[in-house]
Amino acid sequence: MKITALAENRSDRGLKTVHGLSLYIETEKHKLLFDVGPDYTLFENGASLGIDLSETDVVILSHGHRDHGGELGRFLEINHGAIVYAQRKAFENHSSKMFFKKADIGVDARLQTHPRVILSDGDYEIDDELKLFTVPETGKYRSDANKSLYTDTGKDDFSHEQNLMITGETNVLIMGCGHAGIVNILDKAAAYKPRFCVGGWHLQNPVTKKTVNKKLLSGIAGELAKHEINFYTCHCTGTKAYDYFSGRLPDIHYLSCGETIII
Repeated sequence: MKITALAENRSDRGLKTVHGLSLYIETEKHKLLFDVGPDYTLFENGASLGIDLSETDVVILSHGHRDHGGELGRFLEINHGAIVYAQRKAFENHSSKMFFKKADIGVDARLQTHPRVILSDGDYEIDDELKLFTVPETGKYRSDANKSLYTDTGKDDFSHEQNLMITGETNVLIMGCGHAGIVNILDKAAAYKPRFCVGGWHLQNPVTKKTVNKKLLSGIAGELAKHEINFYTCHCTGTKAYDYFSGRLPDIHYLSCGETIII
C-alpha cells in the first residue's frame, strides 16, 4: 500500500501547500482519493509527482467541509469513472462562527445528486478491502477547536464525518479531521486492530491558530500510548500539538505534502 499526501498544510518538497487534505492511496484493489482538498492543489501536486488522477476509481469524502471536499465538482469533471462515497449529511449546510462572524464552509450541495455519488447514513462496506465507519460516541477527549463549527440546527455533532478502514495483511485507519476525537475513533476501530493511523486530529483552530490546552493534549497522549500503532498525522493537528506528541509517543510522524508512506 502507498499513501501520498497531495494536499496538505505544509511541504518539505517544494510542492504547493493549502489548508486542506487529500490523500492518494494505492491498495491491492484500488487507486483512491481520501478527500480532494479545497482547490486545484491536488491536481498540480499530482502532476508534479506523476500521479494520474483520471485513473482513480474510488473517492472517499471524510466530511462536509470545504477544505476536504471543495474540489469534488472539478474532480468529477476530470475523472469519468470514480465512485464517490459520502455521508448524506455531508451535503447539509456547514459553517464556522468566529468573532461574531459566520462563514460558509460547506461543500457544493448540488453534487449529492450526481450519479456517481453514493450517500450513506452510518457505517458502509464498499468491499472486502474498504470499510467506512462513523463514530456516534464522542465523549472522550473531544477537541475544543470544534466549538466554532455549526450546522443549521446548532453546534456540529459531526454525524456527517466518516473514517476509512483499509483491511488486508496490515489494517490501516484513515481519517480526515478526526472531529469525533482521535481517542473515540480508535475505540470504534479497535475491532480491526489497525497498525497504522493516518490523518488530522483537529487540535488547532484554523482561524485563530490556537492549539487546545495541554491538559487535553496530555489526556490524548496517554490514550494513544496504549496502542501499538504507527501514527501519521497532518493538516489540522497543528505543529504545536504535533511537537507535544512527538516528545511523548515513539511512533508518531508528520505527513507533509508530497511525502509517501509505504506499507
